[in-house]
Amino acid sequence: MSAIFTADFLAPLGPLNHFWEHTVGSDHAPVALRADWREQLRTAHDELGFRHVRFHGLLSDDMGTLICHRQKLVYSFFNCDSIIDFLLSIDMRPFVELSFMPAALASGDETVFRYRANVTPPWDYRQWSALIGKLAAHWVERYGVNEVRKWFFEVWNEPNLKVFWPASREAYFELYRHAAVALKAVDEKLKVGGPATAMNAWICDFLEFCQREAVPVDFVSTHHYPTDAFGEPGDDTVTQLSKSRRSALREQARASRDSARGKPVYYTEWNSSSNPRDPLHDEPYAAAFVIKTVMEANGLVEGYSYWTFSDIFEEIYFPSVPFHGGFGLLTLHGIAKPAYRAFQLLHRLGEARLNVEGKHATVDAWAVRNHRGAAILLSNFALPRHPVAEERVQFTLAGASEPESATIARIDQDHANAKKLWQAMGEPEYLSAGEVTRLKDASVLRETGQPFDYRDGCLYLDIRLPPQAVAAISVILRPQPSHDR
Repeated sequence: MSAIFTADFLAPLGPLNHFWEHTVGSDHAPVALRADWREQLRTAHDELGFRHVRFHGLLSDDMGTLICHRQKLVYSFFNCDSIIDFLLSIDMRPFVELSFMPAALASGDETVFRYRANVTPPWDYRQWSALIGKLAAHWVERYGVNEVRKWFFEVWNEPNLKVFWPASREAYFELYRHAAVALKAVDEKLKVGGPATAMNAWICDFLEFCQREAVPVDFVSTHHYPTDAFGEPGDDTVTQLSKSRRSALREQARASRDSARGKPVYYTEWNSSSNPRDPLHDEPYAAAFVIKTVMEANGLVEGYSYWTFSDIFEEIYFPSVPFHGGFGLLTLHGIAKPAYRAFQLLHRLGEARLNVEGKHATVDAWAVRNHRGAAILLSNFALPRHPVAEERVQFTLAGASEPESATIARIDQDHANAKKLWQAMGEPEYLSAGEVTRLKDASVLRETGQPFDYRDGCLYLDIRLPPQAVAAISVILRPQPSHDR
């Protein structure tokens, strides 16, 4: 049975704001000093349109932001500035995560990740306020207040998880209060928000605290993954995903928006799983997940920051295997994964979405008008261990002028899938320059002609869509004849 969809070109449903391009995630601040990280971010900005980047650890000791030397607190924003200078040079900005605790301020010695980021509260909240205030004031002086007003300041990372915040929720609220007040003391229009939680947690309690205590808050931020709270302790990632629900992230984003009291909502982390060594991250499955998840979040959030743009990432250890299931859209060598190509297709979309009618168990369809015609986006996605098969998709676009041409770009096992070639190479751990070139070529999106029928003012498309696949059809329409006299 076919998957049948229809859309009316003359009846746009509403805007498609490219909210997924607002921010993208990275690892922790020191990797932003690497040349290869910078090269990859420049590429992601240029090809995918990302405008901000977020990472952990800007305040941690390996950045040297605040240390205690001979019983005196010493501030150094040199490394921070190097990162910001680079971002501004490529027309990007920071989504500043204020974390983790400098050892000089830490009340304990509990740490997280290979780089031992301290996660304890400050021993003196006044010193925490001073750090945030000095950093913000320095940036305002260096970059100008109008520039820094365009940034976002998020307090901490996932404080609802003991691994990131062993103290109480109330202690986090106090941490937030001092940071927010310090930022607003520098300039009232600096944007600050939280609670930066995992699993959409604490939003109502956080906003209630801010209202009750007259604490400034400009936006709500949180995180989610389809593996959150699904399955049983000890389940592997595939089992967790198999027990998840189709469109679970859309449901959660809607609930977060409804809880946000009209504040803008930014998801500052999401991905197809929270496992940093998930093979599915490198496969067409992730591309189909990205397309479905992003398009379903339209109208629900102001920002949707994919975690992460690069496999240059060292929370557990720094890997050497080219395809190791990392979070990144790009491999260590800058080879685009299928999920990267999904964002590339999204970036090409216009901004006037059309109402698409039709429903199918695994196939979803979207249509968007642009200045040359229309883009039709298809995904055939199912969670692991859920049924999915090749499907015939029939799409009718009514009300359009006769097309000049139609092309299709695909992401599936046989298209834009560099991992398949790497496996055929024997899965080498260390790549030569020639192998990198071959793999990059295998990752490229390629457009081919798409047959179509046009009759009675309707465009008819017929496409075969494999399991866990994406297809994007670009239709260039002939200009409508002018009736001007």
